[in-house]
Parts: sequence; C-alpha cells; structure tokens
Amino acid sequence: MMTNEAIQEVDPSDHFTMFSSQHSKFNYTYNKIREVKSFRVGELFSAYRDILWDDGRHKYNVSSFIGEIDEILLGERFSAFDQGTLDNLIGTLRQRGNSNATINRKMAALSKLLRKAQKMGDIHSLPEFRRQKERAGRIRFLERDEEARLFAAIKSRSEDAYRLSVFLVDSGCRLGEALGLIWNDIQEHRVSFWITKSGRSRTIPMTERVKEVIKVPPTEGRRPKGPFTKLSQAQFRAIWNDAKAEVGLGADDQVVPHILRHTCASRLVQGGIDIRRVQMWLGHQTLSMTMRYAHLATNDLDGCVTVLETPRTTQPAEGSVFSSPVMTVPSSAAAGRKQTDEAPVAKPSPKAPRKSSKAK
Repeated sequence: MMTNEAIQEVDPSDHFTMFSSQHSKFNYTYNKIREVKSFRVGELFSAYRDILWDDGRHKYNVSSFIGEIDEILLGERFSAFDQGTLDNLIGTLRQRGNSNATINRKMAALSKLLRKAQKMGDIHSLPEFRRQKERAGRIRFLERDEEARLFAAIKSRSEDAYRLSVFLVDSGCRLGEALGLIWNDIQEHRVSFWITKSGRSRTIPMTERVKEVIKVPPTEGRRPKGPFTKLSQAQFRAIWNDAKAEVGLGADDQVVPHILRHTCASRLVQGGIDIRRVQMWLGHQTLSMTMRYAHLATNDLDGCVTVLETPRTTQPAEGSVFSSPVMTVPSSAAAGRKQTDEAPVAKPSPKAPRKSSKAK
C-alpha cells in the first residue's frame, strides 16, 4: 500500500493509472478517454470534402449525393452508423427510382466519407457496404452519319466546341481530361493525359484530324494555356444540347458528351483491336470495364457460322481449319495406305533357338 509521502512524490495524473492485486491488473489512461460526439452526414462532408475530393465535376456530384442522403436521414445525428440505417437508406433510394448503378455511386461516396470520419475518431462503428448487382445496359454510340450531322451543328455554334468534339471522339478521353490539357502534354505525334479519373497517366498517338484540331487559330492577345482551355464543361454541354436538339437527337438522353468516348471504344473493337489494347487506350483501371465493349467484336465469331451451315454429309474442304482429323484423311496418306495394301507382305524369318547357358 502506498503511503502519503509516496503519493505526494508521484504525478497526480498517475494516481489511478494502475491498480494491482493478486489476480488482476488494470490500466487506466485518462488521455485516451474522449467525449463521444454525434454528427450529421452533411457536417462530416463539410469537414472532409476538400481532403477527400479534388475540385471538379465529380466533387460536385458527390456534394449532390451527400446532400440527398442527409435529407433522407432527416438530418439525424449519429456517433455510429449501423447496418439498419444503411439498409433503410438503400431502400429509400430504390423507392425513388434509383438504379443499382446509381445507388452504388452514392454509397461509394458515403463509404469513403464515413471511413475517413472513423479514422479521425468522429464515429466508432461502420456498416458493411455491399455493392448492388448492376445490369449490363445497352451502350449507345454514334453512327458516322449521326456524328457528321451533330458535329456540323456544333461547328455552326462554336469552332472551339467543334475542335473539342473531334478530339474527344478520336482520342476517347474524358471531357475533363481534354479540358485539362496544356501544351506541354502534346509532344510530336502523341498526347499525354496526366489528370485522369483512375489517377494513372497514359499517352496515346494522335490521328491526323486530331493533329489539325489541336491547332488553335491565331488570335490577338496571349496564347491560351492549352488547346481547349477557352471552354468550360458547362459551356460545352450547353452548346452540345442545343446542337443535338437541332439534329433531332434531343429526346435521346444517352446522347451526352460521354457518348464520344463510347463511340471511340466501339470503333476500336469493331475494327479488330484486342480488348487489352483498348483498355490501355481508354485508361480503364480494370479490364472488366473494357469488357463492356467485347460483344462488338463479332468478326471473331464468323467462323462458327461456317461450321453450323456445313451439311453433315459434306466433307469440309481439304486443309480447312474446320476439318476434323477423325473424319477426313489426307489424299497423300490414303494413297500411301493403298500402295501398302497392294504390296506383298514379307514374312519375318524364324528366329534361331537360343542356346542354353547351362552345360549339359
């Protein structure tokens, strides 16, 4: 037992840090005890949005997602986000007509925010975020005549928007990647994208018409920072929407600027470029994202029709890749076998009896 003198010699904060007995030992550390606070989702987003998301359209979308989630939760404050709250949230989003793909994007933003809040000690429990199964939707891309009509309408409104449209459809890059280009990113016959969604830079060669459209017409004053820096996303989308309405595509909600990326990918696959190279060209982080376009590589299946249409009684042509080694016999082999059948067969000479090694 500690005496009064001993107690006076130690730091007062250590008086209750340890209690010992013959059977147990307890350590108490006051500096690890903290007040449990509660937060709204919107408050957490205000605290960490600039840390977790870069400025841009994606951050704007995330802000909209979190605002909707906070509204569904009625501004409820929490110190632990339980599984029941998450399930009710997903159910409400589905009742509002959100597809599984949209729910996944919103839950990805919420998960990222809550994981950061947990690391910072704001909340102490997280639910299990399970990805909803998404349907493989139809991918819309522009036909050549649609591109020609749409681009002509865009060009009549803005030369800069036209140049950007041509660059997007031939490079397959995202709109933000093109707008962020500077002149140092363009070297000889190649263009490099450094600011990408996946965080991985990539460099691709340029088509001849891309080389033409990146040339900014001479103007008075300072040269722009990059080939498309005169435009903003909002300006380009406004021009795009007016042009597509003019050419009769206004009712098609899939004809958005991102369709140019789909169009580029579709043309690469239909032209016989393998999926791995298409992935590298587009800058997809995983091959599964590029596999959405794999069904367009129909030329690889043309040989199957030949097999199915060949009558069973008709032998495939000699040397055909579809000929069966069991059903067909090469003519040279058949001739050799015929000669072998007609030739007299020599009988093998009897072997001499082996002598016994034992002495008689």
